[in-house]
Amino acid sequence: MQALIDFFPENSIAIYPSAEHWEHAIDLSMASLIDNHAVKPEYSQAIKDATHEIGPYYILAPEIAMPHARPENGVNHTALSLTLLRKGVIFDADSEPVKLLIGLAAKDADSHIYAIQALSEMFCDDESITSLLNAANTENIKDILKRY
Repeated sequence: MQALIDFFPENSIAIYPSAEHWEHAIDLSMASLIDNHAVKPEYSQAIKDATHEIGPYYILAPEIAMPHARPENGVNHTALSLTLLRKGVIFDADSEPVKLLIGLAAKDADSHIYAIQALSEMFCDDESITSLLNAANTENIKDILKRY
């Protein structure tokens, strides 16, 4: 059985003090997916373009976002990244600052279903969310992800 952690390639979990603005946060979130060839560089731009057009459609809950675009925008294979910003970044006037970004690259309609289910389960657990937002290091984050 697949575990949530299996969707995160090498070096895809990162902690930063902050992002200069929401576009920078998207770039930080997508960097490891680009480095690991899960997505092409234009995938990050597709997310930013869609955000300019329709707003931050990927904000899931206060402080949590899952930036993603359509598979045809440059996805090579299904993968996730996790970016924690110590100081949240504002995406729009209607949302709270985002601190936790789960970058999603979905190759097709089905390959990421388990990952989404596991993430949903994790996001329903307030203790896991608090632990992620306050993680001291990437090892702490990995330990939380391994539970799902």
